[in-house]
Amino acid sequence: MSRKVVITGMGVVSPIGNSVEAFGAALKEGKSGISRISFFDTTDFDVRIAGEVKDFDPGPWIDKKDSRKMARFTQFAAAAAAQALDQAGLAAVDGEGRRRITSDPDKTGIVLGNGIGGFEIVSESFKKLFNQGPRRMLPLTIPLMIGNEAAGNISMIYGTRGPAYTQITACASGTDALGQALDLIRSGRCETVISGGTESCIVPFGIGGFQMLKTLSTTHNDDPEKASRPFDRDRDGFVLGEGAGVLVLESEEHAKKRGAAILAEFAGYGASADAYHITAPDPSGEGGGRAISLALADAGLKPEDVQYYNAHGTSTEINDPTETKMIKTAFGSHAYKLKISSIKSMTGHCVAGSGGMEAVACVLAIREGFYPPTINLDNPDGECDLDYVPNKVQYGTINAAASGSLGFGGHNGVAVFKKYE
Repeated sequence: MSRKVVITGMGVVSPIGNSVEAFGAALKEGKSGISRISFFDTTDFDVRIAGEVKDFDPGPWIDKKDSRKMARFTQFAAAAAAQALDQAGLAAVDGEGRRRITSDPDKTGIVLGNGIGGFEIVSESFKKLFNQGPRRMLPLTIPLMIGNEAAGNISMIYGTRGPAYTQITACASGTDALGQALDLIRSGRCETVISGGTESCIVPFGIGGFQMLKTLSTTHNDDPEKASRPFDRDRDGFVLGEGAGVLVLESEEHAKKRGAAILAEFAGYGASADAYHITAPDPSGEGGGRAISLALADAGLKPEDVQYYNAHGTSTEINDPTETKMIKTAFGSHAYKLKISSIKSMTGHCVAGSGGMEAVACVLAIREGFYPPTINLDNPDGECDLDYVPNKVQYGTINAAASGSLGFGGHNGVAVFKKYE
C-alpha cells in the first residue's frame, strides 16, 4: 500500500492576492483581478487587459541580492514557497542569516511547473540584440530565461539536495508537477516536496503571441472585470494572468512525527494525452474524462465521493463545452450533483501557475466549507448544463475535491484532495 501524502503548507502570489489569506477572501468575495495592462503600452494591440499581480514586493520573502538575479516567474515561485514553508514550519534562519530547510535536505525535493520561462528576459535581450548588438544583451540572459530557474533557485536558497525538477506540459504544468511530487513521496525517494506552478508572461511578446492564436478575449477592453466568463454563452476567449501557487507535501508519517498541522490529504492524481491537436482539446472529452477517472481510482474514491470539481474553465469557445463532456464522462449521473467552478473567471488564465493556485483553492474549499463562484456566468451556454456555482460563493461540507488542468499539446492532469482524517 502506498504511503499517504499530506499538505502542511501553502503559498500564493496571484492577481487577487499575494497571500493565502487574501487569495481565499477574494475567492469568497468573487473578486476579479482582471484590469487594463499597466506593464506596457497596448495601443497597437487588440488585447489590452490581463490578470496582473499587483503590489508584489519580493522583499519579505527573498533576499534582495538573490531577487535581482531572478526572473519575475521565479520571484513569484520563491515568494509562494517561502509562505508555504513558513506555514509548514519547515524553514529557519541559520547563523549566517540564511533561510534554510529544517527537514532532511537530502530527502526534500522540489517539483515546479512552468510553461514559458522568463518571457520578459527573452523580450529585453532580443531587443538589445537587434538594436544594439550581442554585447549589450543581459549578462544573465540564459539563466534568467530558462524554465528550471525557479526550482534551482529555491533549492539554493533553502539548501535542499533532493530531486529538483521542472515540469513543462503547458497549462497543465502546475497540476502535473504536483502529481510528480506525489509519486516522489509515495516511492520513498522524498519525505518532503515543495511543489506547484508559476508563470509570468504578460509582456508584448506573450500577449502578441496569444493574440495571434485568436485565443484571448478582445471584447471587454473597456470592462476588463467582465472579460473572463467561463461556461457563459458570451465568452470570447481567455484572459492571460500570472502568479504562483506552491504547496508543501509530506509523507503522513513525516508530518506526524514532527507534529505538523495537516491541512488536507493529497489523495490521487491522473494524467492522459489526447493525441488530437496541438492547441485544442479532443472534442469528445474522452482524454480528460480518462484523466479524471484515473485520479479518482488512484485516490480510492468513487465519483459520488467528490463534492467539488475545480474546472480548467478557460472561457474559450471550445474548451468549456469539451470540459463539460469530460466531467460527464468521468462522473456519470453524479456530474449533475457536483459543484463545479472556474476561478479563472477571477484570476485569468495563469498558465502553469493555475494548477498550483487551483490546488490551494481546493484545499481552502475543503477546510473552510465553501464553493468558489464562477463569476460573470450571466447567460449559461446550453452545452454547459452543470452546476458551475454562478456568481456567488456557496457553502457546504466538502470531503473530497478534484482539480483538472488541460494543456496545449493535449496534456490532461487531475489532482484529488481529501479532508484529512
